Amino acid sequence: IVLFQLVQFQRGSVMLSALLLCLLAGFQLCCRAQYAPDEVTHLPGMMFKPNYRQWSGYLQAGQGKFLHYWFVTSQRDPVKDPLVLWLNGGPGCSSLDGFLSENGPFHVNDDGATLYENAFSWNKIANVLYLESPAGVGYSYSDDQKYATNDDQVADDNYKALQSFFAKFPNFTQNEFFIFGESYGGIYAPTLSLRVATGETKINFQGFAVGNGISSFALNDQSLIHFGYYHGLFGEDLWRDLNINCCNNGTCDFYNSSSETCRILVCVTRFSREFLVLLRDFLIFAFLVSFQLSGRVSLKEVPPCINSTAQMNWLNRGDVRKALHIPDILPPWDICSDVVGEQYTTLYSTVKDVYLKLLSLGLRALVYNGDTDMACNFLGDRWFVEDLGIKATTEYQTWINDDQVAGFYQRFGNITFLTVKGAGHMVPQWAPSPAFHMFQSFITNGPY
Repeated sequence: IVLFQLVQFQRGSVMLSALLLCLLAGFQLCCRAQYAPDEVTHLPGMMFKPNYRQWSGYLQAGQGKFLHYWFVTSQRDPVKDPLVLWLNGGPGCSSLDGFLSENGPFHVNDDGATLYENAFSWNKIANVLYLESPAGVGYSYSDDQKYATNDDQVADDNYKALQSFFAKFPNFTQNEFFIFGESYGGIYAPTLSLRVATGETKINFQGFAVGNGISSFALNDQSLIHFGYYHGLFGEDLWRDLNINCCNNGTCDFYNSSSETCRILVCVTRFSREFLVLLRDFLIFAFLVSFQLSGRVSLKEVPPCINSTAQMNWLNRGDVRKALHIPDILPPWDICSDVVGEQYTTLYSTVKDVYLKLLSLGLRALVYNGDTDMACNFLGDRWFVEDLGIKATTEYQTWINDDQVAGFYQRFGNITFLTVKGAGHMVPQWAPSPAFHMFQSFITNGPY
């Protein structure tokens, strides 16, 4: 008001007008400044200067529930670029694994002390919010320390946390908003999306994506037998016996057969898969023992492909916890919580109806799978998308990244199913460049 009166008093003053413009610009920048108490101004082990801002703190998810978040702005244009929520699954596993080993702006070196930049970080083109959910996971907590929960409660708590986020960061309510979930995030992402799409909070919600997600337990388990056989994990004799005892007139039921023999055979295939995993782990262990005996490595070390030790060591450093505004009273960070996982109740055996409601609202969706993953295999998720009953609008065709075939995709109206060649359960970790390409195409609604 004072500035306006001064302008009215000395309207002809060019100098005062210029001063006014500068002050107004400063005022606008001040207004766009975000929640100061949570801003992360430095990080131990970071030897480079980031060209983005970041915040770490807590969002309230109901009475006495506090979910830890880590928010990084876009490296391109934070004001105009979309806002993306990232959720890892479990249930009971931390989304900081997605940050520090998949699509975050930096990752932790094997020394557990230093950081390096991720060339394919998703915050190159988007503002990304990582949320540790539910309470009891990572650095999230509840005052009463009661961590029994279920699918609907998690969706409700995450929605409240989003409301808390937008209260702290109101300038991002106008940005296009997307939800990404991985693994058990196949339940988290669509159930939360329905809360967002139908809730009272005004959010510019555009769509959701699920990576290697569990979307239907029946279809995942049913397809897993086919996946295992065609990947050579068990032989012709077992496959023949499965077809004899689990199939009738060309229709097979590997998930819920009434035949005791079929159920035993399915258990045999599961044993075959688990045996291969145990064999792999034994060979890894033997490899490490041989190196330890030669004095070149400690038995405490594990191969980088299955290693979360570095990020655990870094996140549990006192100076890192302080930089991230983590209360001293909280226990050490772990990648997954047994307490949460063991008390978790699954309510949705399939999220088909949730998808259909979301798609009927005009939202766009992406279901993507690394095609070597056995936990949530690509075949089951493809069957899930086809079972939605939406007419295909494109052929099943290849998509290209860096002049190479990166996988296959097919559109069914406003939902796309896509595979990433050679990628495992965590696509951005296994195939960072194709994953970034896929991410960019989805949030821009562009071609793959």
